[in-house]
Amino acid sequence: MAKEFSRTQRVSNQLQKEIALILQREIKDPRIGMVTVSGVEVSRDMAYAKVYVTFLTMGEQTPEGGLEALHEATGYIRSLLGKAIRLRVTPEITFFFDQSLTEGMRISNLVSQAVKSDEERRVDEDGEQE
Repeated sequence: MAKEFSRTQRVSNQLQKEIALILQREIKDPRIGMVTVSGVEVSRDMAYAKVYVTFLTMGEQTPEGGLEALHEATGYIRSLLGKAIRLRVTPEITFFFDQSLTEGMRISNLVSQAVKSDEERRVDEDGEQE
């Protein structure tokens, strides 16, 4: 029976869960606010991990400020991660802002506008034919 997932996929899933818990419970920086770990990509040798995050910003919080706070806390997060997951080498963590959510919302709005425009044209054409 073949493995369903490769080891790197299993490790990235576990890293995603553990990093989300660490950010939720351990990190108290107000610049971060509510953060969601949307994905983790682990290199084949498992020495590096790209962590994609999204922020729910409130007030004066910005994604840039949240990323800066995460970069400052990377060493602490990595040390907690090393204690939570038993790997030979704890991966170097790099945080990236995940644009896919904002892009998805933008595309969804474009599709909605196109559908609305199409419906308005259809109503106009029906009105002219009668």
